[in-house]
Amino acid sequence: MADFEKAKSRVLELTHELERHNRLYYEKAAPGITDQEFDALLRELREIEGKHPELVSPDSPTQKVGGTVLAAFEQVRHLVPMQSLDNTYSEEELGDFVRRLQKLLPEAVIPLTVEPKVDGVAISLLYENGKLVRAATRGDGTAGDDVTENIKTIRSIPLQLSGAPARMEIRGEVYLPKKLFAKINEERDEQGLPAFANPRNTAAGSLKQLDSRLVAKRGLEALFYGFGAFEGTLPRTQNEFVALLREFGLPGPDKLWQAQTADEALAAIRELGKIRHDFPYETDGAVLKVDVLAQREQLGSTSKAPRWAIAYKYEPERARTRLRDITIQVGRTGVLTPVAELEPVFVSGSRVSRATLHNEEEVHRKDIRIGDHVLIEKAGEVIPAVVGVLTEERTGDEIIFAMPDRCPSCGGPVSREEGQVAVRCTNPSCEAQLRRRLEHFASRGAMDIDGLGESMVGQLVDAGLVSEIAGIYGLEKEALLALERMGEKSATNLLAGIAASRERPLWRLLFGLGILHVGTTAARKLAEKFRTMDALKNASEEELQTTEDIGEVMAHSLRQWFGNPKVDELLEKLRAAGLNCGERDEHAASGDGPLKGTTWVLTGALSVPRDEIADEIRQAGGTVSGSVSKKTTYLLAGEDAGSKLDKARKLGVKILSEAEFLVLVPKG
Repeated sequence: MADFEKAKSRVLELTHELERHNRLYYEKAAPGITDQEFDALLRELREIEGKHPELVSPDSPTQKVGGTVLAAFEQVRHLVPMQSLDNTYSEEELGDFVRRLQKLLPEAVIPLTVEPKVDGVAISLLYENGKLVRAATRGDGTAGDDVTENIKTIRSIPLQLSGAPARMEIRGEVYLPKKLFAKINEERDEQGLPAFANPRNTAAGSLKQLDSRLVAKRGLEALFYGFGAFEGTLPRTQNEFVALLREFGLPGPDKLWQAQTADEALAAIRELGKIRHDFPYETDGAVLKVDVLAQREQLGSTSKAPRWAIAYKYEPERARTRLRDITIQVGRTGVLTPVAELEPVFVSGSRVSRATLHNEEEVHRKDIRIGDHVLIEKAGEVIPAVVGVLTEERTGDEIIFAMPDRCPSCGGPVSREEGQVAVRCTNPSCEAQLRRRLEHFASRGAMDIDGLGESMVGQLVDAGLVSEIAGIYGLEKEALLALERMGEKSATNLLAGIAASRERPLWRLLFGLGILHVGTTAARKLAEKFRTMDALKNASEEELQTTEDIGEVMAHSLRQWFGNPKVDELLEKLRAAGLNCGERDEHAASGDGPLKGTTWVLTGALSVPRDEIADEIRQAGGTVSGSVSKKTTYLLAGEDAGSKLDKARKLGVKILSEAEFLVLVPKG
């Protein structure tokens, strides 16, 4: 009796703990423990329930899928429930799974497939007569959040399929590409914002945005591998189903392995483990499935998971090394970022000798000290991160880190704004900031100066040829030719790139100047609203906030930036150097042009990138909006146009094809 009461108490304790972690994982996109720790708790609960079946309740975490429906989204029911997968970290248990299949179907040959397990957010697409009508998260497996508008922002997901059955649910994962994850965290470090933990959490947080325009900026992607409801002739095997996905234009697994035995399945899983770091998405395992769909029907499912599939989880790749030192990197906005200097170690496919520590608070939270032996892992398989400290190996000689009170690059004072974690160098002439600012100013998304990359910036600053952004425009060929590895052609091309940048539109200049919190979208909106640099400079915070997408924080940042006397000097030098501060943007000051007074919304697949078409509209005097309203003059609709097209029809908005648009604004 005492053992039963002890088991009952532990079941309640584990249930409460697992539900709490489920809420953190699915609702907050901020897991409190690792997948391995969660799985260990779940396994313990399952073992206790196996010994005491009377303690199993319908609400047990072992009996249901983890997520819940968020109140901010409409709840929709899946036509066929979305189940989760049983998983294992053990090769022996994987062999047991294959042998169990054979016992259930003793007379059959059971072909198997192995495919990458994408660490993303489970999603279900509903197509009716080939048209995407709904997209929903897994939720509790029975119902999920309707995220259709957010899913439509993912370019790799077709809105219309050719030759599709009358109705089908396609299942897969939404993910954030690893390279974009790395870029986002670099930008957050630069702005003094907390870094995202991993791509999966970032993707989940993105899908929860109530404004699909914000989702579109994240660059999410998707991969599909299964189905729910399917009204039509099903393929015979998983292999054929993946081929069908490709015919529809839906992205499927990068590679599929075939296996007949447990040994062959393990060999495939080991091979996948070696190449998985080359995939654009984060993988945390492999999925082993029965290939023949008819055999899946025979095997069936439990209340939570199919009997015909299992996920094999790879142990996270970690490496042990020593933290030699903590140095400081100074960004273009002056943020001081601590960086771990490590004894080189091989992890997740590459040699690692440095890892960002993000900020001082993060260092102290993890109690990372100089001289510690640490564990290194790659967040999102991309960014090296210190995930643990081996405190038991400390000798007492380790040094507690303290953020310097002077900039390590220029010796200037540093400061921390109240409520922020970022420490910044306040010296606008700081050389380290100058390098990063020049690289940003010349980048493709900003002033797009060919030939002015990181290496060239370094040479120019080291040689004393450029000491501020405006100095770029005073460079002469003779001085450039004196630089190492600089030939006549390279110097000519660089000067041509610099000359061309003088004609860039105002929004590019605004973005290139690196004003804190002002990205490309905000720069466009500000340029559209205020037209010239002088008008923007003289705007109050209240006036700035009347601009679409410009909130209190950004408005305050702009006023602070324009209020700096050094900025006045910089703008005057740029104007004297012949840069376009808005006055030369075609039709910008007067609002003239063939599209003067019109408001446009773009939707569907067009023959050229939307950004280019939007630029053409602006150059012709029109404005571009992200959503259809009564103020919309025209909707430019490409192929697979979705809900915006429906709304435009309801509101009586004029709808144009790309060909009709070209009549209004002919190219060239």
